[in-house]
Order: sequence, then C-alpha cells, then structure tokens
Amino acid sequence: MDFKKSLKERKILFEQNLKSFMPDEEGLCKTLYESMNYSLKAGGKRLRPILLLETYKLFGGKESERIMPFAAAIEMIHTYSLIHDDLPSMDDDDLRRGKPTNHKIYGEGIAVLAGDGLLNEAFEIMVKASLNLDDKESALMAMNHICEGSGTKGMIAGQVVDLESENKDINIDVLKYIHENKTGKLILKPMLAGAVLAGASKGEIDNVKTYAKNIGQAFQVMDDILDIVGDQDKLGKNIGSDEENNKATYPSLFGLEKSKEIANELIEDAKLSLKKLNKEDEFLLNLADYIVNRDY
Repeated sequence: MDFKKSLKERKILFEQNLKSFMPDEEGLCKTLYESMNYSLKAGGKRLRPILLLETYKLFGGKESERIMPFAAAIEMIHTYSLIHDDLPSMDDDDLRRGKPTNHKIYGEGIAVLAGDGLLNEAFEIMVKASLNLDDKESALMAMNHICEGSGTKGMIAGQVVDLESENKDINIDVLKYIHENKTGKLILKPMLAGAVLAGASKGEIDNVKTYAKNIGQAFQVMDDILDIVGDQDKLGKNIGSDEENNKATYPSLFGLEKSKEIANELIEDAKLSLKKLNKEDEFLLNLADYIVNRDY
C-alpha cells in the first residue's frame, strides 16, 4: 500500500463531504460564518474523522455517507479547539496550518464565538443524523463517546491541567493525564464512535481502545518532539512554543532519544492490539507507523 496516497484519497473524500455541512456565508452573521469556515477550510491531516470512518469500515459498516455527519462533527469540534487554543489567553499562537490564526484575521471576540459556533453546529449535525438513523441507540452511544471526548472528562480537562501546569515541575503521571485527555480522547472517542455505529462487539471495542489510546499518546509525544526539531514550514505553525510557554513535555522530562523510544513502543503495542482483531486493515497498521515517522 502507498500509505500517503491512501491517506490523501481519504482526506479528499472527507473534505468533499465536509463542504455540505459548512454554514452559508450570508445574513447579519456573515462574519461569524466566514470565521468558522476560514478555520474549517485551513486543511490539516483530518486524522480524527478519517479514524472514525476507517473504524466503521473495519467492522463491516457500509454506506459511510450515513455516518459522515459524525465525521464532520468531530472535525468541527477539533477545529473549534484549535481556534480557542491559539488565543492569547491560552497558547497565544499567530500561525496555524500555515495561515494566520483565526483571531489574527477576525479578532479575539469573533474567534471565541466561531469556536462556540462550531461546537454547537457539531452537536446539531449529530442530533439530526441520529434522528434519521434506524439504530438510534447506537447513534446516541456514538454521540455520547464524542461528548465525553470533547468535554470536561476529556479534551477540556486536559486543556485545564495543561494551562495550570505551565511554569511548574510536574511528574509523568500529570503529563500523561494532559496528553491522554487534551489530545488522546479526540483520537480514542471517534474510533469508539465508529465501532459502535458499525455494531462491533465489546471484545472488539476493547482492542480498538488499546490501539487508539496508544496512537493518541504516541501522536502527542511526536508533537512534543516536532516542536523542538520540526520544520516550521512543514508543520504550518511556530515551533518552540512549548519551551516559550514553559510547558512540561516528554523531551523535557526524558530527552529526545528516550521520547522517540517511548513513541515507538506505544506504536508497537497499538499494532499488536489491532492484529488481535484478526481483521486485515493495512491502512490502520500503516497509520500507526506514520504517526511516529511523520515530519508535520
């Protein structure tokens, strides 16, 4: 498999579908809708919706357009989190995906409201989709996974502890908590949503959990590494922000080489859990390797 080609094809297909969920840029709130779409159109890896769709297919799910609203919703939630994360009151970044951050174009007030708008739009989309699906219980379970992953038991919790840990010496348990929630939950929960929507068994879902938790943790370890050694043009954002904000990271606790070893160990555990499913999925196996070999 040419993994990069396969990833690009999935990304293009998703982005074609995403367009139909974007708000029309008209009316008295035109500026708000422009701001929401500005960040949605900025690109990125689209990893989270792709993982949801791929897990759905892994367990025999067909007609992926039926669950495309859930994929669009998770990308909206992820995008809202980036808009807010870039604000001066949080990470204070002026570059995201190679473009000026939302608040640099539209101002802080509209950026906050654009993030709020995307979050609410995401749940509206999922509710409408759930009402149209025959298996409404599975749809609600999938929504619950996404709610938990993006809320105060997931991403927001991680962001709070991340903010409160700046300029402090923290231990590995606190760092793991930040990574597992701020980044990992929005990788884990979309995969669980995809598995539930496809009717996966409890045992199958347990193996998906292990895979997703490990690639989520490895993804953030690599983000920490790339913030030091990455190419700013490829990353599309400023490097060195972790050190500038006095944030604890894997490299700051363990050094670069040990951090790379940790990421590779996590990926090997992820691949092992996927193989236990006895399902041939070359894409998800290759995606695990891509996470530790990526340069952006």
